[in-house]
Amino acid sequence: MKRLAAATLLLAVCLIAGCSAMPQDVLPSMAGAAATLEQTADAAVSEAGTEAQDNGEVIDYAAEAKMGGSETAKQEVTVAAYVDGDTVHFSVPESVDPSGVLKARFIGVDTPESTGKIEEYGKKAAGFTKERLSDARSIVIESDNGSWNLDSTGGRSLVWVWYKPQDAGGYRNLNIELLQQGLAVPYSSSNNRLGSVCMAAIAQARRDKLNIYSGEKDPDFYYGDAVELTLKELRLNIADYEGVKVAFEGVITINGGNSVFVEQYDEETGLCYGMSVYYGYGMSGAGLDILSVGNLSRIVGTVQYYEAGDRYQVSGLSYRQMKPDAPDNIKKIASGYEPRYAEITAADFAGAAVKLDGENRAQELELSELLMDTTVSMKALKVKSVYIEDNGKATLSCESSGAEVSVRVEALTNADGEPVITKALKGKRIDVKGVVDSHNGFKQVHVFLPEGVAVKK
Repeated sequence: MKRLAAATLLLAVCLIAGCSAMPQDVLPSMAGAAATLEQTADAAVSEAGTEAQDNGEVIDYAAEAKMGGSETAKQEVTVAAYVDGDTVHFSVPESVDPSGVLKARFIGVDTPESTGKIEEYGKKAAGFTKERLSDARSIVIESDNGSWNLDSTGGRSLVWVWYKPQDAGGYRNLNIELLQQGLAVPYSSSNNRLGSVCMAAIAQARRDKLNIYSGEKDPDFYYGDAVELTLKELRLNIADYEGVKVAFEGVITINGGNSVFVEQYDEETGLCYGMSVYYGYGMSGAGLDILSVGNLSRIVGTVQYYEAGDRYQVSGLSYRQMKPDAPDNIKKIASGYEPRYAEITAADFAGAAVKLDGENRAQELELSELLMDTTVSMKALKVKSVYIEDNGKATLSCESSGAEVSVRVEALTNADGEPVITKALKGKRIDVKGVVDSHNGFKQVHVFLPEGVAVKK
């Protein structure tokens, strides 16, 4: 009976609601009456939920929760970028955010980390959020009051996220769904408009021992002695990890000099982050197959600064064929990937800076530093000089629109066995594709493949 009373009250809220340019079931008006009824309904849902949980009943709190009235700000949105389980960037009108993108932090929840140091159930929470929103017919974000309030970082807005599934039914609250699935822990969950429903959802997840509360190991997490992290976290804080055993996933892009370059695309920033990985001479055939170009692989090794190469790298890799799932093993995850070869200009490579909003602070870094060990492409570079070493390796000094860039080329030959780089390139324009690395303290584009240098007609 209590469940029925709660549902009746919630229906009353919907009937009282008016409409705007938004879908009719999104923007209620007549705030006073609606707000009063909804508070009463929330209390009824919470009370009914406690009784039902005592009886072992499973309640879908994400479906039972309802949007507020006109006392809260709302906006129908689309996803601009997925970040992790509790953070998504939404495309919004300029009236909501002048940039056209609202960086949203979900109210009342804190999902395990999946964008920096990887935590248990972090990947599952991020995947859950992406799955629900990517398949939604409609997504609406809502503030807890009449304003788009910022979180403690000052760069993200605190929101409720509502989505309507493709199959049927009304809007579901994703914040509450993460709690009831045991994929988030409470974060000031009781101190908001839907606090009682949040607390009931958490209690149910704990009772049913779901995911975080299961006491079981996360099947997507490696329980070794390496620090599980993303390549973005490693690249942005590389000095902090010197001498530390780390593990990350990335696409193998280039293999050369007993090393591979590994990169991982970050949807939040729209950049790739990369790392040079030295495998040496002791890697077995099966291990080398894991490091084949085009594989998405898990890398486990120790971070060190390589003086001769003027860069950080990961080394000390191992592969035990008899224990392929050992947490300290390198591992192939999938195949069929391509290097991104992000196109940039010489001017941006020479001097552009990128501001990144971190969890606790913002930092501004040179673009060329952020692109270290990732694949890039540049077009129409004019070759000012050509220096060819006795071993056939070459350095091209190039320029475009007044910006200079150095291109390092391995000793490469074309299909006819002729050198790719000759003195005749001086004065010509070329397109290049290579990996960003460093020489004598200066960033350069390093070409490893014959097709990495194309002379313009």
